[in-house]
Amino acid sequence: MRRNGAKAKDYAYRHKVPKWYDDAGLLINDPDINAIYIATPPSSHESYTLAAIEAGKPVYVEKPMAMNYVTASNMADTAAANNIKLSVAHYRRAWPLFKQVKKWLEEEMIGQPLFVRLDYHKIKLTPEELKTTKTAWRIDPAIAGGGLFNDFAPHQLDIMYWIFGAPQQTYVQSANQGKQYHAPDLTMVQLAFANDIYFNGIWNFNVAETATNDSCEIIGDKGSIRFSFFRVSAIELVTNAGTEILELEYPVNIQQPHINSVVKFFRGEGPNPCSLEEALVTMKVMDKAS
Repeated sequence: MRRNGAKAKDYAYRHKVPKWYDDAGLLINDPDINAIYIATPPSSHESYTLAAIEAGKPVYVEKPMAMNYVTASNMADTAAANNIKLSVAHYRRAWPLFKQVKKWLEEEMIGQPLFVRLDYHKIKLTPEELKTTKTAWRIDPAIAGGGLFNDFAPHQLDIMYWIFGAPQQTYVQSANQGKQYHAPDLTMVQLAFANDIYFNGIWNFNVAETATNDSCEIIGDKGSIRFSFFRVSAIELVTNAGTEILELEYPVNIQQPHINSVVKFFRGEGPNPCSLEEALVTMKVMDKAS
């Protein structure tokens, strides 16, 4: 389904999809449709999720799961009250790279984790990008719930939760340094996890090209693990024994490994790979950045 019916029809024809719609309500209530994937901007996640719940259909919803923690909680509560299965698209959990990071930590390859440093810096948007539909909604708080932080950070924050559990303390500071749009373009997040593990992350969308960065390092008392979130790269294990480098690139279809688990969950063949209750942990942190 898409609002432009001609484009929906063309896509359906090219990919041999038997049905297409230009009205979400018709898709959600079609008796032949047995599960709903919501990949719209966050401003409509709640309304479409509630409509799917009313229709009695399980839902796979994109990240961030909603505009804010309040609307996300309403989605989770309504699903639970109606016994409807919902799962969130934190699909990096299923990637080999992040599973390897978690495996090394569980094997205590770097000893006791002490702290995490994350830097994600991108060049400022061009005047042309500010005007294009593809970009404009992502920097409109009324549609995205915030700025580019809300678009990228859910992946990074969810992996931190997936590895270390829910943060016990959260400190967030945001600023609009570039004054290009109304949402923040700088966000700093500090988290305290159990076992005296600390996280410090900086997201900046207003830097020169030479200052762009996508790096994360988990430092322990016996070594460190280095990797990036959004570019095809190696993962490095650094210890006194030397440096081990593994080349673990993106899956060809980036969501497929996770969606395979979502389908099993919907069929009653496996657990939920990312529940709304889990995603709410990330939403609570992100709310502080708005």
